[in-house]
Amino acid sequence: MNSTLNALSQQCGKLLLQRGWQLTTAESCTGGWVAQSITSVPGSADWFECGFVTYSNRIKQQLLQVPAELLEGEHAPGAVSEQTVLAMAKGALNNSGAHCAIATSGIAGPGGGSAKKPVGTVWIGWAWRSADAAEASAQARRHHFAGDREAVRRQTVEKALQGLLAILENTG
Repeated sequence: MNSTLNALSQQCGKLLLQRGWQLTTAESCTGGWVAQSITSVPGSADWFECGFVTYSNRIKQQLLQVPAELLEGEHAPGAVSEQTVLAMAKGALNNSGAHCAIATSGIAGPGGGSAKKPVGTVWIGWAWRSADAAEASAQARRHHFAGDREAVRRQTVEKALQGLLAILENTG
């Protein structure tokens, strides 16, 4: 495994364990790579609960309760959007016992891009719930990564873990 991904996974695990938090993932373009990176760390069973690989829109709706109006229709933002990754992250939280979630959705290529969403466009979302919070907090970021399919996916996993690390370091 990539040493950067391994180091990030270990750092995230250390902070999750200190808080007594569990992590879940909701992945589309990364196809389980975030979960694989996390679970490559010995002892990750203490802080990783589950991963959802929701590649199709139908499964995003069925398993994560992503609203159809985000995915279908002329005016829908689509699977690769801020609204969708936030819904994926919150859906993963709601369908698990985890305290925080990472969601990924993007166009890894080589095909599938458009003028509005070229190949390499990726949205990453995070959601987390403190013990005393009724509503989950969430944020998302759009990225445009260069390179082939593997490079786009690897960069997505790295940014997803870096984002989780920043959240864990900066939230109470």
